[in-house]
Amino acid sequence: MTSQSAKNLLVLLGLGLAGIVLITRKLKKSVRKDLGAFIEKLQLLPPPQPAPPKAPHPLTALTFALSDLFDIEGHVSTFGHPEWARTHEPASSTAPAVSALVEGGATCVATTVLDDLALGIGGENKHYGTPTNPAVPARVPGGSSSGAAVAVAADFVDFALGIDTVGGVRVPAGFCGILGFRPSHGAVSHLGIIPISTSLDTVGWFAKDPNILRRVGHILLQAPFAMQRSPRQIVIADDCFQHINVPLDRSSQVVVKTTEKLFGRQVLKHINLGDYLSSRVPSLKGCSGQKTNGEVKASALKLLANIMQSLQRHEFRLKHDEWMNTVKPELHPGVSAQLHEKFEVSDAEIENSKSVRSEMCAAVNSLLKDEGILVIPTVADPPPKLGGKEILSEDYQSRAFSLLSIASISGCCQVSIPLGFYDKYPVSVSLIARHGGDRFLLDTLQTVYTTLQEQADIASKSKSSGNAVSKEQSAEIAKEKV
Repeated sequence: MTSQSAKNLLVLLGLGLAGIVLITRKLKKSVRKDLGAFIEKLQLLPPPQPAPPKAPHPLTALTFALSDLFDIEGHVSTFGHPEWARTHEPASSTAPAVSALVEGGATCVATTVLDDLALGIGGENKHYGTPTNPAVPARVPGGSSSGAAVAVAADFVDFALGIDTVGGVRVPAGFCGILGFRPSHGAVSHLGIIPISTSLDTVGWFAKDPNILRRVGHILLQAPFAMQRSPRQIVIADDCFQHINVPLDRSSQVVVKTTEKLFGRQVLKHINLGDYLSSRVPSLKGCSGQKTNGEVKASALKLLANIMQSLQRHEFRLKHDEWMNTVKPELHPGVSAQLHEKFEVSDAEIENSKSVRSEMCAAVNSLLKDEGILVIPTVADPPPKLGGKEILSEDYQSRAFSLLSIASISGCCQVSIPLGFYDKYPVSVSLIARHGGDRFLLDTLQTVYTTLQEQADIASKSKSSGNAVSKEQSAEIAKEKV
């Protein structure tokens, strides 16, 4: 990974009582052995193991990478753009989230590529190169945390950190066929992270192994020990599964059969989520006059998507407009269109969006309570082609953001779970728990993961595959509607 032009930098960083050695090697874009996932190689070493009989550090022997927007002492973050790195100074301290993982025994080995200014969901970056999706190399890896997802999917690291604002962890997890966790908003410290939209930003993480995802979560969430609980209710959002490009027997029915096997049919409920939210989030009516995807009248989920995108754009501009106007960086067409579109948000609209967020959180919490799980698709469509325009279309983004807005606007936690492949593309579903239910969600994932994979494998080998369900299944669904 080195060359004659490579620059090696040794910096001694203080982190608590442990010293950390940071070794950076500038990577050339032509080097593809790492699938283009990494921007810089480094080594943040954990402190020595405690003497027996004390237990070893909980993340001992694990390696991780992180999207290049986390502060590392002595390191200049790129934020996905060389102009950002050129115009900013090295960080004076390390982000608490990164420090906690290293102190917990993990070794950080690299920073990773992300979309320009962490604003896309495709994961493409012409400045540093687009990471190659190991699951489908001719398709985008998903963004914004594309390099972090690829590093995990390709087994370069055990886990990786990313930022999830409007899907930055969930989308690449779905596209690359790995686990991706978005915590409850505010559950993990944002200090030392370049902000995108503070109302929506969360520190998320990727892994292939649910046990590793859970162990990382216990460190980042600083969750107190609690007895593991089984879900008392698993709610399938039927309307969200009706228009995705994957048959029901390869998506929602995999969850249904897993639930029946592990917890019993009595735990299952079905819901039209759009109708439920329309009745429980009254402030959405204040947005109903907004034009969404060519229509003045729009579903609750499309309105949520519109609010989420508007809020992200508004808060990004508040934070970074001065830099944008001074530097005028060259951006990916999708990011450029988003930022340069004529767009003004009134004070009344901002206040209404705050009301929507509060009501959304209350609505989801009321639906799920302490031990409920909501099931939705992670993404509506397979990964688009590299360099294509599909991901820039209003229809594609509306379908994607309608699903992604549920957790982003409510602030609830969500985990994306791979379910194998359909038509050569990765399939995934997501589980959502109430705000603050992060540990419960990680525990539930641990419980259901193996059976989900078994049921997905059975479904993939089935001769019949389609969105049709039997009359008996339809009758059961009608009975279970909430």
